[in-house]
Amino acid sequence: MMSANNCLILAIDTSCDDTSAAVVRDGRDVLSNVVSNQSALHGKYGGIVPEIASRRHMEQIWVVVSEAMQQAHVGIGDISAVAVCHGPGLIGSLIVGCAFAKSVAYAHGLALIGVNHLEGHICSVNLMEGAPPGFPYISLVVSGGHTSMYRVDGDAMYTLLGATRDDAAGEAYDKVARMLGLGYPGGPIVDALAKNGNPKAINFPRAYMPDSLDFSFSGLKTSVMNYLKTPKAGVSVEDICASFQAAVIDCLLRKVQQALNSEGGSVVAIAGGVAANDALRAGIRGLSGIEAIIPPKPLCTDNAAMIGAAAYISFKKGEFADLTLNPKAYIPIGQEKKKKEPL
Repeated sequence: MMSANNCLILAIDTSCDDTSAAVVRDGRDVLSNVVSNQSALHGKYGGIVPEIASRRHMEQIWVVVSEAMQQAHVGIGDISAVAVCHGPGLIGSLIVGCAFAKSVAYAHGLALIGVNHLEGHICSVNLMEGAPPGFPYISLVVSGGHTSMYRVDGDAMYTLLGATRDDAAGEAYDKVARMLGLGYPGGPIVDALAKNGNPKAINFPRAYMPDSLDFSFSGLKTSVMNYLKTPKAGVSVEDICASFQAAVIDCLLRKVQQALNSEGGSVVAIAGGVAANDALRAGIRGLSGIEAIIPPKPLCTDNAAMIGAAAYISFKKGEFADLTLNPKAYIPIGQEKKKKEPL
């Protein structure tokens, strides 16, 4: 059994359009976390072009990994294991990261660990200063591809409480930004413009679904599209962004509060790219009677450090992959909640 002390994991994430590599010690200490962003390449298309993304990963993967090793001041002989995100994500992008990680592990005789991208987001809280949140707690993972809520009862112990039935929240942001001609990625642009708008200018619908912890943003997106066909005089783009964002945040906060009431807990963590949204961060902190765990913004968006944090859990358990590890576009985590088990 390999020692879990002073464990250095070289982690790789190529799940979408960011090429990232990190070196993480003992699942907590980030020695490096390098991210090569592709937004400039995809911006003119209004969204991610999968083939462009995978080709760029092939160009950047060795550069990014080398930079991560240099910043961490370590050599390959210091590394305990290689971890890679093998899904969910864009299959062409995932193939690049998996192939590279398997090659490094094989060439240097290192242990290989496959990590679920969603688990990486949940484990991003382990990289924050101070002690990680105590179990159990609620984790909201909200990004361009995912909007899900989990009860976390321990390391790698997840219960799915609710998920989006259609569009993810970040996906809705990107599509609304494209409708408004604001560019890509849409989330940061909409968030910035919303700060100068009136969130009550337009009463966009909220899909609250009171008997479920699921989410739905497709109707909201369609409502924005219909509004833009006959916009009202005196309503600015900033007002549209603010009103749209208010609808999204209201739904997310209501579901978080509903989950905490249902589970009997008081601690919630947020993760994923939309967790970098200033309105959501302020809203979570403003919920009464809860403890909000919010990672720094660089740990919310896709990054390899969170993959290293999740991989350490597998390392401690001796759960390793072999060279048959292949990427998958869809890999759920946790079981759906069947009955209430109070925290």
